[in-house]
Amino acid sequence: MSNIDDLEPAIAVIGGSGLYEIEGAEKIDECKIKTPYGDPSDNITECRIEGRRVFFLPRHGKGHTILPHELNHRANFWALKSLGVRWVIAVTAVGSLQDRYAPRDIVLPDQYFDRTSCRSEHTFFGDGICAHIAFGDPVSEELRSLLFEIAKEVHQEKVYNGGTYVNMDGPAFSTRAESLNNQRLGFDVIGMTNLPEAKLAREAEMALATLSMITDYDCWKEEEDPVTAETVIGHLKANAQAAKKIIATVIPTIPKDPDWPVHTALSNAILTDRSLWPEKTKRKLEPIIERFL
Repeated sequence: MSNIDDLEPAIAVIGGSGLYEIEGAEKIDECKIKTPYGDPSDNITECRIEGRRVFFLPRHGKGHTILPHELNHRANFWALKSLGVRWVIAVTAVGSLQDRYAPRDIVLPDQYFDRTSCRSEHTFFGDGICAHIAFGDPVSEELRSLLFEIAKEVHQEKVYNGGTYVNMDGPAFSTRAESLNNQRLGFDVIGMTNLPEAKLAREAEMALATLSMITDYDCWKEEEDPVTAETVIGHLKANAQAAKKIIATVIPTIPKDPDWPVHTALSNAILTDRSLWPEKTKRKLEPIIERFL
């Protein structure tokens, strides 16, 4: 593994495989990364876009073979950090929990509400090294602002800056009782994947922001047909086209130096004295804690 400080800081895009076909993207390599946490979702594609080093990771694997609760988020983010990634654009399909968000609109969430049940898989730390990241503001404000400005320019539907993303386990969609409860609590969108990504990105000192692409109204809105996979897929295809335009346009605007506050998120987060760090855990966490070693 290369010394991360010697690598050109890179941008990652996580989402469906259709996102790779961005006009002007020059494919460089296919990266097969082995991690201490197992295999990432798939090979990671390295490209050059407008002179920037960009990696594409298909969240559910090429051909969509991995369910949300089967995702190996730690392997995905360990692999990306080992490649020098410092900014992450996550593209996610979500259900709308409020009338104002219609299918094919975009929400850029700034908050999350956790309804998942796999807590141990949402952190790199443990096994002798304890860390508690600040997560009050879980999304990179700087990257979200860049995405919002670009999305307003190139997307034909409505774009909303801010909102709360509820992360459920899946793979089944919500019951109506669950959906109505989330709607009445004032949450904005619901999905199955993005909260663990935000947590691990913060631990890995990456700036993450999310393009939440509305595909349906979940099932709280009884005058609408309940969400089905067929409904979601139709809107996903349209949303992928919008996401590609936004990503291609925003990449050149991202700074080349990782000097935002989130890029030093671990500075005051690790509580265990370095003299007590187990060697095995240090080796496992090397890409994450390299600047402390």
